[in-house]
Amino acid sequence: MELNFEELLGKITDFIKSEAKTETVVGEQFELGEFKCVPVIKVGMGFGSGGGEGSQPKTGKGQGGGAAAGVGIEPIGFLVSKGEEISFLASGKTHGLAAAFEKVPDLIEKLAKNRGKEKEAVES
Repeated sequence: MELNFEELLGKITDFIKSEAKTETVVGEQFELGEFKCVPVIKVGMGFGSGGGEGSQPKTGKGQGGGAAAGVGIEPIGFLVSKGEEISFLASGKTHGLAAAFEKVPDLIEKLAKNRGKEKEAVES
């Protein structure tokens, strides 16, 4: 069995190319009430390979090799929009996604206050 590391590394590289694309880092949009939300994700990847061969008088000749690739995906926040307003809500490492969803009411309140100020300016 002859090891072909170039072919092996090519397959791993193709795998990484297929996984590290925009759709992986910026997720699909979803709606939450009047808000449009887009998840933003941090992607980390790594790979390694190795091989060797040996010969022993009692056990004979041998060779071997291997390769591995890994992908880590972590949500880091959401792009949230309502009308022309766009905000980024970070999901902190200590609280995860729950922190992002906890901030949505604050965003709603902020947008409501801005709308109130705009109405006052128009009525004045």
